[in-house]
Amino acid sequence: MLIVIPAYEPDQKLLNLLDTVWAAQPTQSVLIVDDGSGPRFAEIFDQAEHRGAVVTRHAVNRGKGAALKTAFAYAEANFPGQTVVCADCDGQHRYPDICRVAEEVQRHDRAIVLGARNFAGDIPARSKIGNNATKRLFRMATGVTLADTQTGLRGYPAVLLPWLRTIPGERFEYELSALLAAQKAGVALVETPADTVYIDHNASSHFRPVVDSVRVYAPLIRFMLSSFGTER
Repeated sequence: MLIVIPAYEPDQKLLNLLDTVWAAQPTQSVLIVDDGSGPRFAEIFDQAEHRGAVVTRHAVNRGKGAALKTAFAYAEANFPGQTVVCADCDGQHRYPDICRVAEEVQRHDRAIVLGARNFAGDIPARSKIGNNATKRLFRMATGVTLADTQTGLRGYPAVLLPWLRTIPGERFEYELSALLAAQKAGVALVETPADTVYIDHNASSHFRPVVDSVRVYAPLIRFMLSSFGTER
């Protein structure tokens, strides 16, 4: 397994995640994509490299989708045949859940595995409302019911990496676009439970509620409109 972490302006929580991972599995491979965080955050990435992570960098901020595509290309070239599990840099995802996602990937030939949160307890309102709205629209558009369409904890078999790099989208919309493209590509969508962890009510998130919500919903709306056109 290769753990991929796209990171933009991360803080100590990224290093804490790495420490937790390597405390559990000292030989675990980790690839971090610095998505143009700039000089102020160089020390965090230097410490990550010193701890043993591979860090690749974007000169400017290009978005989460672009960071993931960079990671997939790097994984194909340098970690051939390995399952890729993507986790966020803000401490939301625990190593046992990352491993559970990787194990589930191994049970399927062609599947995206989602670490589905249960949204119980003290969850930021924007996260709960956003996920509820997106999963309902996703079900209307595709007929597929998912508990968590917005999780950043996702596992991919190596065979899907070339396909994943062809999916349009450079920013937060990319991950939803991948789910929308899955059915046509014969890719299953599988969920496995994951803990719901929010630190300081997810205050370190770079998701902008208005601008990025428009980005996320745009491919979903286009998908729904194209489906209606096909039914005529």
